[in-house]
Amino acid sequence: MNPSVKLKFAERYGSEPLIIHAPGRINLIGEHTDYNDGFVMPAAIHMGVQFAFAPSQAAETSIYSLKYDEAFRVDLSKPGKVAQPGWANYFLGILHQLNERGLKTGNFNCVFDGDLPTGAGLSSSAAMECGFVFGLNELFKLGLTRLEMIHMAQWAEHHYAGVKCGIMDQFSSMMGKENHAFMLDCRSLEYEYLPLSLGDYTLLLCDTNVKHALSSSEYNTRRNECQQGVAVIAQKYPEVKSLRDLTAAMLPEFKDELPGVIYNRCRFVVEENNRVVEAGKDLKRGDLVAFGKKMFAAHEGLSKLYEVSCEELDFLVELAKESNGILGARMIGGGFGGCTLNLIRGSVVPSLVKSAGLAYYNRFGVEMTHYAVSPGKGTSGVAGYRSNSLNDYIDWVGVKSIYRITMQGRIYTTYIMKKALHLQSFLSGWPDSN
Repeated sequence: MNPSVKLKFAERYGSEPLIIHAPGRINLIGEHTDYNDGFVMPAAIHMGVQFAFAPSQAAETSIYSLKYDEAFRVDLSKPGKVAQPGWANYFLGILHQLNERGLKTGNFNCVFDGDLPTGAGLSSSAAMECGFVFGLNELFKLGLTRLEMIHMAQWAEHHYAGVKCGIMDQFSSMMGKENHAFMLDCRSLEYEYLPLSLGDYTLLLCDTNVKHALSSSEYNTRRNECQQGVAVIAQKYPEVKSLRDLTAAMLPEFKDELPGVIYNRCRFVVEENNRVVEAGKDLKRGDLVAFGKKMFAAHEGLSKLYEVSCEELDFLVELAKESNGILGARMIGGGFGGCTLNLIRGSVVPSLVKSAGLAYYNRFGVEMTHYAVSPGKGTSGVAGYRSNSLNDYIDWVGVKSIYRITMQGRIYTTYIMKKALHLQSFLSGWPDSN
């Protein structure tokens, strides 16, 4: 836990808070497919955003950003968009959703901070939205399920942040699992956890430190281009509601009918969806070599067909191709900057970071930073936390036969019954975490 969040909360508000951690995410493969109802393969990571919450007797709600040393006060009955500070809109969108659903909270105090680099493509905005709505759900016992909170977080991104993202980022932040990725069908929201058995390999992010702001970039343009392709294709194939429905066999029929740029966008999405499905099979077989090749192929498509890469990202991926001990690399996130994700042998990380960093600086005059990441759990409470929501336990553990839970340093092993009634009786007998 980042102790500064709790310490700052005590300093400002003088009470004991609820602490929530919301992770960022990496996407192993499946970029720009989520808003096309396609397949993605993300994983939550240990880096993220932490929140401290407590009810307030004051006449207004106070939200404090430790990063910007800035407080924002809000009237909960009127959570409209604001011009400044921009970070407040992620939270105001959630508060608007709560009002629309008739879910009233009392006033509260909140402090937040994180270790996700802004603009690196690690979905810091989704972590902010998910951690905020999760914390309010726990603090005020609102009874929201994880899936409901995911949709609320996405709505806030669309309508208050102005980015028409797919559902992957919010889903990843909420539903991550330790040492696992998962394959998500962005249409049905069915998902399957996949073990990340990396052995001698690790996941390394190389940050170009070229920052992108999706709301003012080509992100929304790409989404519109995909919709243009669907509109043409659906005239012949009405069953094609999104590019998810377009097959590799259908696509060549439209090569002369679609503008070249639109055709390339459609081609990339079709090929990327197929890569995700095949990459899932690679992970189940433990075939990291085959998986890495698909990472390189995905980057090639993102750079040449979807055109969301940039010179800095392409440079780092080319360096990875020429380096021993790297099985795969590609850009992650919306594009036009941010990070490359590298599947790299752990023993060569120091030498790669040194040589790539020097080459990158010599080429662009910018320092390359790096982060080793590992898959972590989704949005959750920290340090003695106990969920108030039966729905959360059902969402989180499903019908797993055995689940181990640590409370105040003690480990309790309980058998999770398939029926909610049995589960509830078990929960009622658990020791309180306070």
